[in-house]
Amino acid sequence: MWEWLTSAMQIEVWADVVCPWCYIGKRRLQHALAERGLTDQVEVVHRAFQLDPTASTTPEPTVDRLAGKYGVGRDEALAMMANVTEVAAGEGLDYHLDRTMSGNTLDAHRLVLWAQEQDEAAAQRLLEVLYSAYFEQGRSVFGTDDLAGLAEEAGLDPEGARRVLATSAYADQVEQDQELAHAFGAGGVPFFVIDRAYGVSGAQPVEVFLSALDQASASA
Repeated sequence: MWEWLTSAMQIEVWADVVCPWCYIGKRRLQHALAERGLTDQVEVVHRAFQLDPTASTTPEPTVDRLAGKYGVGRDEALAMMANVTEVAAGEGLDYHLDRTMSGNTLDAHRLVLWAQEQDEAAAQRLLEVLYSAYFEQGRSVFGTDDLAGLAEEAGLDPEGARRVLATSAYADQVEQDQELAHAFGAGGVPFFVIDRAYGVSGAQPVEVFLSALDQASASA
């Protein structure tokens, strides 16, 4: 069925590293690609999207930020987290959202874009490490020391990561990615675009990703 793939299909994924649905969406896309036998035949490109570009560089507990954002009590915010945690568990992810902190993700995105310039696979490894560290281990993904250590865990040069983070490199690309998402009509993430022709908005069920992949194959 997939003999038509003479060149790699490209899937652009707009996501934020502190978005719990983005990690779930990543897993569901991976399941769909595996089901179609496309895991090694598709180019997956990270596109930066900051859910809150104005977020403080001083992290605060996510539960408190969530309660303030929606005007609810702490218990209600924890209940919201529990709902997402249950969905994540269905994808084999062990979320501990009550341990997470919220902060500005500009540096994390810049680091992923740096990794992606070297190698697409390196960027995807780094994203996996960032997501797991944040959602499953309750670790910080904000400070230079945090990010350099996570880069090393992903097999990247930690000193190279530090050098990038000491500059404003890739900040313009983060902004351009965000503007492109809005041009496509995306107001939130995750947001997936296949070959600039087929879009999937949100962490949809695997069947939705399969349908989009099949549509892309039919029009190739």
